[in-house]
Amino acid sequence: MPVVKYPRATEPLWHEWDRKAQKCGLRHTVYAVNGDRYTGEWLDNLKHGKGTQLWKRTRAIYSGDWKFGKRDGYGSYSIPDPVTKEYKKVYTGWWKNDKKRGYGVTFYSSGERYEGEWSEGLRSGWGRMYKGDGSIYEGQWLEDQPYGQGMLRLPNKNRYEGGWRNGKKHGPGKFFYLDKGQLFEGIWAADIPKCGILIDLGRDEAPTPTQYPIPKV
Repeated sequence: MPVVKYPRATEPLWHEWDRKAQKCGLRHTVYAVNGDRYTGEWLDNLKHGKGTQLWKRTRAIYSGDWKFGKRDGYGSYSIPDPVTKEYKKVYTGWWKNDKKRGYGVTFYSSGERYEGEWSEGLRSGWGRMYKGDGSIYEGQWLEDQPYGQGMLRLPNKNRYEGGWRNGKKHGPGKFFYLDKGQLFEGIWAADIPKCGILIDLGRDEAPTPTQYPIPKV
């Protein structure tokens, strides 16, 4: 009985090239098709470990920890100044699954600064915000807004201590008018005081006290 011989199947050449292209361990700069480039560590063909990524379109740079292709751990994100072209940090802190999560510091283009906790890329937890007008908010945040208990200090040293909701004064709170030597304590709703009492507090030391003291009830 005749024996039929079949030609041995040869492995496509691209299989060998693909095996050689698999990245693992420390590598020099690797360029993506769109022009982005990454220098650092790899695992199973994914960015993993320490590395620096440069995005071609925005010229933004991330330098820090990676985990299975995503920013995860501690790292800093910087962008070039549109005028000077020098790099300035936008965020330095912790990341999880490619988003800000944990404690970090963000620098805004307006000169404002936030120091505190993040969740899913939003300010959530405890944090302190230095605003452009010189005021400072320190307290609880939820989904990028003051929410819970917090204190707002104004440039003239007056301050509010109490509840917040969706970035506005809400619930029981105290407003210290240190410039006039008065204290308002009451209930707030959407930044508006609804009811409460106003008393003199430190009126003798106030820089611009009212002409007449508030009579005692």
